[in-house]
This record gives sequence, C-alpha cells and structure tokens, in this order.
Amino acid sequence: MVTLRLVNISKKAGKRQILKNVSLDISDRELFVITGPPGAGKTTILKVIAGLITPDEGDVYIGDQIVNTVPPGDRDVGMVFEVPPIYPNRTGFQNIAFPLEIKKVNDHEIKKRVEEVAELLQITHLLERKPATYSGGELQRVSLARVLVRKPRILLLDEPLKNLDAKIRERMRVELKRLQREFGITMIFTTHDQLEAVAIGDRIAVMNKGVIEQVDVPERTYNYPKTVFVGRFIGSPSMNLVDCILRETNGRWVLDATEFAIDVTHLKDQILAKSTSPELILGTRPPDISVEERPVSEQSIEAVLELTEALGSEKIAELRVGSAILTALVSPTFDIGIGEKAYIELKREKLYLFDKKTENLIICGLI
Repeated sequence: MVTLRLVNISKKAGKRQILKNVSLDISDRELFVITGPPGAGKTTILKVIAGLITPDEGDVYIGDQIVNTVPPGDRDVGMVFEVPPIYPNRTGFQNIAFPLEIKKVNDHEIKKRVEEVAELLQITHLLERKPATYSGGELQRVSLARVLVRKPRILLLDEPLKNLDAKIRERMRVELKRLQREFGITMIFTTHDQLEAVAIGDRIAVMNKGVIEQVDVPERTYNYPKTVFVGRFIGSPSMNLVDCILRETNGRWVLDATEFAIDVTHLKDQILAKSTSPELILGTRPPDISVEERPVSEQSIEAVLELTEALGSEKIAELRVGSAILTALVSPTFDIGIGEKAYIELKREKLYLFDKKTENLIICGLI
C-alpha cells in the first residue's frame, strides 16, 4: 500500500514564495491531479516529492516514512517531464531499457519487461525505430514506458500532454487512466488545463500562487468552489462574478448589484455571520443564466446583447448589464440580434456568494 502525504511544505526561491504550507494526502492507487495556472507551484510540488528539491519547511511521507533526506534514486518514484528526455541516438527499445541497464538487470529480464510495457502502451512498433521518426504522442509514450518499466511505487507526470494536439491529448488521457488502473499505481498528474484535470482526476487540487485552495472530487470542485479563484478557474466558460453590497431597504435585505438586486432577507443572518463586510461577490455559471426576448417574471433583468459565439450544439452569449458583462449559454437557434435588448434570469439555487475581502465562499444557492 503506497500512500503519499505532504505536511506544511514551504519553499522559497530568493524572496519569492513558491509553496506556502502545502498539505496533501494522496491515497494508494489514486489518480490525483494538481491543476492551476502557470507559476502556481505545480512542478515544484512534484520535484519535492521526487527529491529533486528540498523543502524549506515541512515533511514528505511515502507510506509511514519521512523521506526528506532520502535521495531521489532511493524513493522509488518515477517522473515524466513536460519535455521528454529521450536519447535521440538510441532506439525505442534502448531508451526504455536504459534505467534497467543502470540497475544492472539481466538481459533476459530487460527484454521481457520492455516488451511487456511496450505492448501495454501500444508502442511495440517503435522499439526498433529512433525518436526522430516519432510523432509527439509516440515520443510521450516512449518516455512514459521508460519510467513504467522500472515499476515505481509512485508516478509523477508533469504536464505530459501539454505539447500534443487536441486529438492525441484526448486519446492519451484515456490511455493514462487505463494504464493507471492496470498498473495499480499511485499517480500524480499536473496540468494547467482545468478541463483535463476534471476529465482525468479521481480527485483534484486547485493551486494558486503556491497555495492549495481546494481539494475534492471534480464534481464537487465545480459545484461547490470554496473560493472565487476556484469558481473562476474550474469550468468553461468561466463563472460570472459581479460585485454587490448587502443592504437593508424598506425592511428587506438585498444584494445590491447596482443594475439589479436580489432579495436575501431569509438568508441575512447567515450572510452576516460569515462575511467580513457588506461588500460581497455574486457568482453564477453561464449554463445557469436563461436569456429571453421579453421579461418572464419580476426577477427578469434587462440586458443588451454584446456578441455571440457558436460552439456547435450551443452558443456563448455575452450580455451587458450596466457596467458588468455576463456570459450565458444559449441554444443554436438563439436569434436576438447584437445590440438588442434581452432579459436574463439567474437560477437562485445555482448562485454563489463570496466574501469580497477573503474571497471565500459564504453560501451556495440563494434559496
């Protein structure tokens, strides 16, 4: 059983704080994804786990053992980098066999293990060819095979699909999930692509500026973002965010967004208890905004259509409400013209309310 635990890991590079008190618990045989924008600290976490970087503070556990002082070669951790370090003058077989040769494994065992992993990765036809003849996807699979042939306890993948085209990336995502199950390996995968993270991970950690903002299964991360950053980062198109103020008006409490207001009298005590000030941020996802040609209820909000973008089975519609631009998803038959009035309705059960100062979630669903 191979579990991995990071406890309060911090790391600086000069004056720059790369990681800030990062703690993670990763289960045996879990496919765990770390996602976030470039510079969030994703690669640094992998290098700390692999032993390529020593943390300034905190501990790394593999199983029950603290491995802070254990050399990289003795951790039994394999790592695949964004740019595969393949030897151009060696055949596929020689590249994959290289780590076994270093360990002085006998020739019969090397041949057996290389052929086994090549068959699993469907790259047997590449064993006698050199890397100059490989496609991007083939190069990545040979690099992966070279790590898997060692049978490491933990496999670290640093943005391994970043430089592949869309179709190959999609196929490789499926292959990686299949291989992770077949090998029964604990796998940690980093990506800046939130769609990829949600598609691959058993659980995902969302990072921002060296901090883990949320760890959860993909569905809950999307439906219950703990912070403004997570709400904006996870989901495409991104969550709409509108500044508002909690006010008392004629005995009622409303979220005043200047151009529209939402009555939250029944939630007033809950909001006041969790917020640091009356200044709040209202969030709503594009699929949760309906757009009509005319008002359908007292909650309808007048808007002006700014632009539309076709997405096959849907359209993205951008609508101006006062100074705010809201993005909605509409049907392909949507025919309100650019510059024309439209009326939007926000699904109250799908609204998010965040504290403006802390950017933490206060309430999910204003019902």
